[in-house]
Amino acid sequence: MFTSLDGCSVLVTGGSKGIGRGIAAVFARAGARVVITGRDESSLRTACREIGGETSYVIADVSVREDCDRMAATTVERHGGIDVLCANAGIFPAARLEAMTAADLDGVIGTNLNGTVFAVQACLDALTASGRGRVVVTSSITGPYTGYPGWSHYGASKAAQLGFVRTAALELAPRAITINAVLPGNIATEGLDGLGEDYLAAMAASVPQKRLGRVADIGHAALFFATEEASYITGQTLVVDGGQVLPESLQALEEI
Repeated sequence: MFTSLDGCSVLVTGGSKGIGRGIAAVFARAGARVVITGRDESSLRTACREIGGETSYVIADVSVREDCDRMAATTVERHGGIDVLCANAGIFPAARLEAMTAADLDGVIGTNLNGTVFAVQACLDALTASGRGRVVVTSSITGPYTGYPGWSHYGASKAAQLGFVRTAALELAPRAITINAVLPGNIATEGLDGLGEDYLAAMAASVPQKRLGRVADIGHAALFFATEEASYITGQTLVVDGGQVLPESLQALEEI
């Protein structure tokens, strides 16, 4: 049995939908007080209502430093501090190299990488004051382990997050703050709606477990990193992908 997180203050960026919403729901069920952020107020309101517990929201764009400062300050005002930051916000628009614009690249890097750094910077004082600060970054297997056509900018941003995590772990250690990353594989989210059953079946077929992951699978990994029992783990990555990165070829999957 892990030490309870009941009453802990948790900030989840990009928490209105998808993996972020799943992370927020897992923490809320564990008794944490949760603030979620996003850019669309309607989605945030719906998420808070459906997650339940002591969940509230702040409208914020993590690519804007001032928004990150405001979301951190609001969380401190509501909860008295911040114990856990889940730096989850990310975007994944497709753009092949031959058509990728500077705006495409800046948008992905601005949200996925800069937004992670800005969020950590904004929460730094509160996480230090907590005495047991935790940062959990949502990266991806795409970039660090795999590639996909049209996502070179996304993959670059997700690999860069891991470089940030490893050095940030050194700088945050004297503050008793740990920082780790969760790397999701193919996860069933509303972002896959409309892709069709054949597409989803093909995605599941690439996973040894023959299914897509659930957002709660990522939420539970993040929850583990936030526990007292994980206090000696920092600068590390945890792949949560049903074994997707393991086969060396399609034939290997056919053999199981």
